[in-house]
Amino acid sequence: MRLLVLGAGAWGTALAASAAGRHAVTLWARDAAQAGAIGAARENRRYLPGIALPPSLHVEGATDPAALAMEHDLVLVATPMAGLRGMLTQLASTRVPVAWLCKGFEPAEGRPYGLLGHEVQAEVAPALKAGVLTGPSFAQEVARSQPTALVAASAHAEVRDALVAAFHGPALRVYANDDLAGAEVGGAVKNVLAIACGLCDGLSLGLNARAALVTRGLAEMTRLGIALGGRADTFMGLSGLGDLVLTATGDLSRNRQVGLLLAQGRSLQDAVASLGHVAEGVPTARTVVDRAARLGVDMPVAAAVVELLDGRVRPIEAVAALMGRDPAAEYAASPPR
Repeated sequence: MRLLVLGAGAWGTALAASAAGRHAVTLWARDAAQAGAIGAARENRRYLPGIALPPSLHVEGATDPAALAMEHDLVLVATPMAGLRGMLTQLASTRVPVAWLCKGFEPAEGRPYGLLGHEVQAEVAPALKAGVLTGPSFAQEVARSQPTALVAASAHAEVRDALVAAFHGPALRVYANDDLAGAEVGGAVKNVLAIACGLCDGLSLGLNARAALVTRGLAEMTRLGIALGGRADTFMGLSGLGDLVLTATGDLSRNRQVGLLLAQGRSLQDAVASLGHVAEGVPTARTVVDRAARLGVDMPVAAAVVELLDGRVRPIEAVAALMGRDPAAEYAASPPR
């Protein structure tokens, strides 16, 4: 199988390296100089330092992505969420399966609200057979061939089958799911909830508090996901509960690090700048809350994160607001919509 990975960040590089031992893989970088540096050093020193890339991995720079796609059997878009629309627009006439790796909502930028990846695709490349590869995964661990399980989500069996064939192996297990909307909501909302859990840990509130946040956050995620067309069972799987637990508790989580830094009194700008990578939960948080409000879905944890990120409350005030909510049944007879 011939695989094309468009985007040489940490996650794109890790997946390309993972598959290069069994397939012909091309890793594409927008910047020709970056591609040349990666190819010469056999290491992505900027985004995945210390990981030696397989000799068989081909690195390409600046070539037209649509032209490259014609020479491959599967295309992976590994840009941040903000770059997905432009990349899918270029790939609109591609005939091979396409999947994106980014998680979150696209920035609204003048539109009423931000869109999930499949909603962006429906606007700019509706004829594509496309989906998402998602789930609980840190790039460093995948690149080191540590055990990982992912979800290949798409309405098209051809896309799911291609993703399984490309990446399923001894260290990486890939499960198929036809609930694309549910898988994407899980991947987006867990980043916002991870900021809240980082805040909780940074304030030393304890493991009980973290467990409460994860559990109630999962309930919020599920409510929004069902309202956006997902299935409830998806949120109990890898792209929901699995990804939430990893991102909310793992030290490699950039979104959790944002919460930890805010708890220390750092400004949001300083916290994000110190990471050196994109923390998708920051731009995603407001869109999550906005879309939930439009659908009548109650998301108090996500709303508290937005208040914190906007500087309207201090970290301890955000926690106090959550703990001061009125008593309620754990499961409502008719869940908020």
